[in-house]
Amino acid sequence: MSELTNLGIAALRDGVAKGDFTATEVATAFNAAVAEANPVLNAFIVTTPDHALAAAGMVDAARAAGAPLGKMAGVPIGMKDLFATKGVQTTAASHILEGFVPQYESTVSQRLWDAGAGMLGKLNLDQFAMGSSNETSAFGNVISPWRANGDTAARAPGGSSGGSSSAVAARIAAAATGTDTGGSIRQPAAFTGISGIKPTYGRCSRWGVVAFASSLDQAGPMARDVTDCAIMLEAMAGFDPKDSTSLDLPVPAWSDNLNDNLKGLKVGIPREYRLDGMDADVAKSWDDGIAWLRDAGAEVVDISLPHTRYALPTYYIIAPAEASSNLARYDGVRYGLRDLPDGAGLQDMYAATRAAGFGDEVKRRILIGTYVLSAGYYDAYYTQAQKVRTLIARDFELAFQQVDVILTPTAPTSAFALGVKSADPLEMYLNDVFSVPASLAGLPAMSVPAGLDRAGLPLGLHLIGRPFDEQGVLNAGLALERRAGFSARPEKWW
Repeated sequence: MSELTNLGIAALRDGVAKGDFTATEVATAFNAAVAEANPVLNAFIVTTPDHALAAAGMVDAARAAGAPLGKMAGVPIGMKDLFATKGVQTTAASHILEGFVPQYESTVSQRLWDAGAGMLGKLNLDQFAMGSSNETSAFGNVISPWRANGDTAARAPGGSSGGSSSAVAARIAAAATGTDTGGSIRQPAAFTGISGIKPTYGRCSRWGVVAFASSLDQAGPMARDVTDCAIMLEAMAGFDPKDSTSLDLPVPAWSDNLNDNLKGLKVGIPREYRLDGMDADVAKSWDDGIAWLRDAGAEVVDISLPHTRYALPTYYIIAPAEASSNLARYDGVRYGLRDLPDGAGLQDMYAATRAAGFGDEVKRRILIGTYVLSAGYYDAYYTQAQKVRTLIARDFELAFQQVDVILTPTAPTSAFALGVKSADPLEMYLNDVFSVPASLAGLPAMSVPAGLDRAGLPLGLHLIGRPFDEQGVLNAGLALERRAGFSARPEKWW
């Protein structure tokens, strides 16, 4: 049965539909894989083997009755613990929400269940999606299944969707949901040698997703390859009247229209992304990607995105400001943790609850956000950041008058060892330097594995597309995937 866990979405769905194996056999195999690996990798906060088996039983019954099967029929997935799941604890990896059991289902998770997927459990993440290494979770660090050559040091799986990336790379989930605010799907995908796409802002409903920065947060799939990402995104996406930012657009058949022939297309290479002192392996990977897209028929064009240098400071004003507002709801009154010292008043309860419930990184971002929104500083920081965000978006608009898709590295390095950057928040924030601009502009962007560095760790290539052009991003990703021929996987040590 273990060979079933080596299969991705398309292979599992098609195998179940053809009767090569049952959905129950698939769920049983993945449940066993989770039970074996999770005590070591800590990818799941909560496991839900019964949910996976119940969903599989429904798929098997539907097939036996000759009923049509959904896009994700028989596929067991992990659900990032930022999505509300009815009757299953949802914590955002925080102590302040520990024990919170929603009585409703997020729109994205419900669509996946309706498509025939089953839930293996709730995946660990950086607390409230704030982090780049999955070291800020109240439930402990997630460990990447990858190790560097000759080194047993635990590696970061990326963040915030580190539980998602670790589970998919370790073959204990066929795919997983992620959320991306400044790179939290793409950077962990690059660190663990899998694919992940952040669609255009508004493609996937944010209803029922614990909010970090509302103008940036976007759900997306993380899977073994580009085709699997396309299939899962079709199941996740769609208009939702419960989300005021949801795009009222039809969901294209991205998976049916995948094509790696890029003849006639232009690929932009932004000169501002060639950073001083860029890692040599990352630079070579980027050059390889340029050559692969040329081989696929694309014309390569040098472009400029002049306001790129301001993207990271802009992001770290806007995102904490929105977090400061969103996280004000966690006060100990309605749900989650309540710390009520003897003789305490309401303000004392607020302070004690938040002090005990929020981790250091969350507190840091709340403080930054509250400061930039405060009287006397709002115009100097937040208003200026919003103006720069507009300039960054305009850079992309002008670039897309010349090119169809943009290629960059996903992250400035491969996966680093846990602990080496956690003492320096600024160094940790630099992990998002390549991914943040597309988030500020609300553009679709994807990471595809490109190869291994000299330490034997995965590197990712990053594609950015026009608004609503997920198809163009996926097609370019497929062209990279087929030419890179990436087949490496972590050797099992857990």
